[in-house]
Amino acid sequence: MVDMLLRGIVPIAAAFFTIVAIATGWFWILLFTIPALAVAAYDWFQSSWTITRNYPVLGRFRWLALSLRPFIRAYAVEDDTHGTPYSYAARQLIKTRSHGQPDTIPFGTELELYEDPHHWISHSMAPEANPDLSPRIMVGNEQTSKPYSASILNISAMSFGALSANAVEAMNIGARDGGFYQDTGEGGLSRHHLEHGGDLVWEIGSGYFGARDKDGRFDPEMFRDKAANDAVKMTEIKVSQGAKPGHGGMLLGSKVTPEIAEVRGVPVYENCLSPRGHSAFSTPAQMLNFAATMRELSGGKPVGIKFCVGQPHEPFALVKAMLTTGIYPDFIVIDGAEGGTGAAPLELADWVGMPLWDGLVLMRNALVGAGIKKHVRLAASGKVFSGMGLAHNLALGADWCNAARAFMMSVGCIQAQRCHTGTCPTGVTTQDKWRQRALVPEEQGRHAARFHKKTLEALADIVAACGFAHPQDLQPHHVMHRIGSHDSLPLDKLHPFLAEGILLSDPDSTIYADWWRAASSDSFRPVEDLVRLRASNG
Repeated sequence: MVDMLLRGIVPIAAAFFTIVAIATGWFWILLFTIPALAVAAYDWFQSSWTITRNYPVLGRFRWLALSLRPFIRAYAVEDDTHGTPYSYAARQLIKTRSHGQPDTIPFGTELELYEDPHHWISHSMAPEANPDLSPRIMVGNEQTSKPYSASILNISAMSFGALSANAVEAMNIGARDGGFYQDTGEGGLSRHHLEHGGDLVWEIGSGYFGARDKDGRFDPEMFRDKAANDAVKMTEIKVSQGAKPGHGGMLLGSKVTPEIAEVRGVPVYENCLSPRGHSAFSTPAQMLNFAATMRELSGGKPVGIKFCVGQPHEPFALVKAMLTTGIYPDFIVIDGAEGGTGAAPLELADWVGMPLWDGLVLMRNALVGAGIKKHVRLAASGKVFSGMGLAHNLALGADWCNAARAFMMSVGCIQAQRCHTGTCPTGVTTQDKWRQRALVPEEQGRHAARFHKKTLEALADIVAACGFAHPQDLQPHHVMHRIGSHDSLPLDKLHPFLAEGILLSDPDSTIYADWWRAASSDSFRPVEDLVRLRASNG
């Protein structure tokens, strides 16, 4: 009996004060007690939730605590360097740089320098006096008539729909003022991307949004007309993304407003689904032919392919298709499994796809090993927010890097992790007009440009310390990784880095021999029995 009274303490107290209010004439108390009694009655008789059935009203405070848990953890519990997905220190670095505040720190590093996975870059006793403060890379091979000079750091793919109109415009203003590009994401080319004149990479995914016919297939004429826009500097085929590789994507119907539906060419307020795979091609060779078609339709602008690396034979299949067809995409973007700005199924976000560093090395080795890296630029996308992150990826073989969440934070995102609910507190990932009001594109655009500038200056400091003027001079042996508390190794001893053309002259001498043998330009499936090839003798 005592236990039951304790569990029902809230409705019992509400009933007591209801009686007091009626007896004394203090009827204003009923504004609190009557709702509490109504909720208690509902909780007592409902059958869906065990905790509130046993603890009427009181059990609801657990829900309140759970809803506040991410904020309490982020602001009061976690330390500076170990929070996820982005630590407090990372978020503060982005904030201070985007706001133009000092980003220096007092009293030394807070990192654990003798614990795995700490890494560092090896400086030189002869530092460079005049490093390039805004390094760029030329994108475009001999098959391209309109090459593009890209910044070393750009905005990764984020769609209008997943992002608010104001966020898209802010990032485009930042791209314009900072001299870098904004990837549209697969959600189509909207007026918000085009309004302010920032450079764009138009991404085409499996839904072909903005360039699709009534059956959802690629429409060449529609693509040609939009790709001709001067703001579109390059186009990109999205095969998969790090957050949910092999899944496609879905924009909830609640976010498919009339404007978004028009941009994408889909019904209003219905779930907008991207298929798992493309209908325009089904083999590596067909993919390259599709890329060549996009390049031609765009008037000779560079075309690229973006994917998260999965089964290792597939990058080799793509390379073999390049050798067979003679068609070279101008660039390949490797999206790491640690990336992800929108909603994704938990299992895919946590367990499917190759992390960026591993995928980047594999794709680099496929291109270099086949002797064709000179034709194809390589970009890295996945949790990049600092000069050291850029330096690390460039040392691994990337020509430039793309960042998504870092630029979201530069325009106001606080990592509330409500991107998929439509209730973003900062207006970055919502279609609610009143919530978007918080984000003023002109102001936040300046923040994005400032973050870009300060991050490249930090990269220049690192590059100069190593004795170089341009970050392209960074090599794997310049970066050291700790492996345990007593040992450390340079990247070229942790990862394999193939010699130029070795896959053509002597593939069996490499660790990729089985994967190379199983790869074919005519299929994404292995053409050899990998179980047999890789069987162990003990």
